[in-house]
Amino acid sequence: MTPALKLYVKVWCPWCVRAQEWLDTRGYRYTLIDVEKTRADYDEMIRLSGQRLTPTLVTADGLILPDFGPEELAVFLKKHSIAP
Repeated sequence: MTPALKLYVKVWCPWCVRAQEWLDTRGYRYTLIDVEKTRADYDEMIRLSGQRLTPTLVTADGLILPDFGPEELAVFLKKHSIAP
């Protein structure tokens, strides 16, 4: 089963590392997409979020949280009742 969350990252980005650690420690499952591996993934993130910054989180329902820190991530997941 594919996780309901997609996390678009640049692996060297400290905000991206923090987002992964935050999700991991709380038991969230997600598909990790390194936007620097393929141009298609980068373009898809831009199309979805309207911006070029990472991390960007996309839910199966099409909700998007672009360019965030752990505090915004926690609020977003709680607001939308997204649990691990």
